[in-house]
Amino acid sequence: MDLSFTDDQLAVRDTIAKICEKYDDEYWLSRDRDGEFPEDFVKDLADGGWLGIAMPTEYGGSGLGITEAALMMQTIAQSGAGFSGCSSMHINIFGPHPIVVHGTDEQKQRMLPPLIKGEDRTCFGVTEPNAGLDTTRIETKAELQGDHYIVNGRKMWTSTAQTATKIMLLARTTPRDEAAKPTEGITLFYTDFDRDYCEARVIEKMGRKAVDSNATFYDNLPVPVENRIGEEGRGFYYILDGINPERILVAAEAVGLGRAALRKAVAYAGERVVFDRPIGKNQAIQHPLADAWAHLEAADAMVWRAASLYDAGQPCGAEANAAKYLAAEAGYTACERAVMTHGGMGYAKEFHVERYLRESFIARIAPVSREMILNYISQHVLELPRSY
Repeated sequence: MDLSFTDDQLAVRDTIAKICEKYDDEYWLSRDRDGEFPEDFVKDLADGGWLGIAMPTEYGGSGLGITEAALMMQTIAQSGAGFSGCSSMHINIFGPHPIVVHGTDEQKQRMLPPLIKGEDRTCFGVTEPNAGLDTTRIETKAELQGDHYIVNGRKMWTSTAQTATKIMLLARTTPRDEAAKPTEGITLFYTDFDRDYCEARVIEKMGRKAVDSNATFYDNLPVPVENRIGEEGRGFYYILDGINPERILVAAEAVGLGRAALRKAVAYAGERVVFDRPIGKNQAIQHPLADAWAHLEAADAMVWRAASLYDAGQPCGAEANAAKYLAAEAGYTACERAVMTHGGMGYAKEFHVERYLRESFIARIAPVSREMILNYISQHVLELPRSY
């Protein structure tokens, strides 16, 4: 399998890298300190049409594949923007996919162009306090009343809800115990994040302060029927369409973050002199960094294998999950070793690697845990009995 990039794909990488040059380490350190959303960064990408990189051309997108989207996101992370930069636009890349696949022509025309232009910003309401990874146990309810639904409930870890104008919302329209199967009776909506009925409370967290995460609450939120995506009760299956692309994107971002950290570590190792010699001359410094590089490259190869399979319309669940698992671990290891290479200064914000390390935990936890990925591979690849 040829995993080399085409000239057009390399042009995507180079163009994104040029945009990222405007936003240096100090910019992202400032966003980490003040928590302000990187509006100017997102606007530059929106103005260039990059928010629609994987969206259909007839709605203003570029019509490219997950390979190009992942290459873009990896380049952003690798620039030093890390997950703060990637997460500011991540939802726009994979989030609208259920609309593309299951929306009507009218919905696509109405919903997609404003997202691609950056006029709308969406958030994703799936995870709940009492459900976690078991999406079939969500409790948020949508009751049909005439030509609209009334939604009541709550969600957790809803990113960008502080500034979102729209939400991709998953809710139960049939109670779990009344549905034919636990995965049925769940409906997907794309609608206004109307703050007369929606509340978003920021969750203070370990890293990525510039991109807010929230507990969100819905009190009699009216949702017009025309904002339902696909058939009622089939929403669980619709969101599965975005699972593999999301894992591939997160994996690409984790590799990019790890490379940014490794770049900092190598530079510091070459400059820092102790006992009259640069510390990078010592194998105790060299070997952990070389090992981190090897694991990043191996994870990167799985990213592009998964992306190429997805773009070819072939099954890629195992590869997408493996890419996410390997990249998350490799990215974390590279960030941890970058901190340790810097010694005491690795603990200082001005050297940036402690910020990378804090952000590296995101890919290990979300959107699915390491353990659930191993469960998937055990069951679907190794054909072992389901363990949960």
